[in-house]
Amino acid sequence: MIEGIKIGDIAIDCKEREKLRDFYADLLGWEKRVMFGCPAVVSAEGFTLIFMETDCEYCPPVWPDEPGTQQKQMHFNFEVANLARAVAEAEGLGAKRSASQFGGEHFVVMLDPEGHPFCLCAQHKA
Repeated sequence: MIEGIKIGDIAIDCKEREKLRDFYADLLGWEKRVMFGCPAVVSAEGFTLIFMETDCEYCPPVWPDEPGTQQKQMHFNFEVANLARAVAEAEGLGAKRSASQFGGEHFVVMLDPEGHPFCLCAQHKA
């Protein structure tokens, strides 16, 4: 391990960076900022998502994965208290429910306005 290493932020490639920043700001309730000349959102704890235009034409990922198509590079899992309500609220903000679902009552796969998959997950019960 590199001494003192920690994650600083996560950069997300996209086509319409302000629109995607606004979506995540509304979804998460995080503060909108500009970081390194890019739109960003920051949590109360200081965790940062930065939205960056790509240096080539943006191609959204395909999910579930299909050979020969743009593959997802990562996705977020957001834990929520009320899964059905969270799905409805995310849809109201511009997310879409993925046509393919595998989570049953445990999670729902959503696609943000630029096609990045993310999951809304029922809170873990201890």
